[in-house]
Amino acid sequence: MADFDLGNLKIFADGADRSSIIELRQNPMIRGFTTNPTLMRAAGVEDYESFALDAVDLVGGLPISFEVFSDDLVEMEAQAHKIAAWGPNIYVKIPITNTKGTTTGDLLRRLAGAGIKCNVTALMTVAQVEQTVANLVDDVPAFISVFAGRIADTGRDPVPLMVEALGVLEGHPNFELIWASPRELLNIAQAAQIDCHVITVTPDILKKLPTLGRDLDAFSLDTVRMFRQDAEAARYSL
Repeated sequence: MADFDLGNLKIFADGADRSSIIELRQNPMIRGFTTNPTLMRAAGVEDYESFALDAVDLVGGLPISFEVFSDDLVEMEAQAHKIAAWGPNIYVKIPITNTKGTTTGDLLRRLAGAGIKCNVTALMTVAQVEQTVANLVDDVPAFISVFAGRIADTGRDPVPLMVEALGVLEGHPNFELIWASPRELLNIAQAAQIDCHVITVTPDILKKLPTLGRDLDAFSLDTVRMFRQDAEAARYSL
């Protein structure tokens, strides 16, 4: 990676592939890990608990988030307590609502009151950030995951919203804002520029990290060389 200042931004690897976790754990740029049921299913995970316990061991004490998957708030709470017991570095991912749109605010209040570190997920509005902060406990660390990438998918610029969300978190030093679901490497630069606390990044985007801050003239020349090399390798002629 070229000389590029990430400031205090922490990069968390987002995924559920065991080999990637092992590889990324050795990368000093990776400060934590996150996953979710969708990523776990895509990676072929069949036993949730077995995978999670293995992952906790692999990350060596770095923060790691696992998500509840029940839609029933009572069962969701039981799952949260079970997941939290797997290790002191675990953050339990709790969606902002269940699939019926019922808020999980009261559940968050109880979990935080019990000392469980939460990663509140799937937020997309400042109002949701405000509601979440009101339901957490200042002494208990928490992540608040705003899905900036999905916001961008609607044609909205997520940067102003993320800046406003950071403002909501002022005065709550144990709460950290996550720029979730990034779509491209530019999002890492954007998150760093606004002093976001954390960004979750998938392995496909992480592979592009060496291009951060790269000289554009040199990048242009390499692109021309790539086209030439591929034409030669294909033995094209006119």
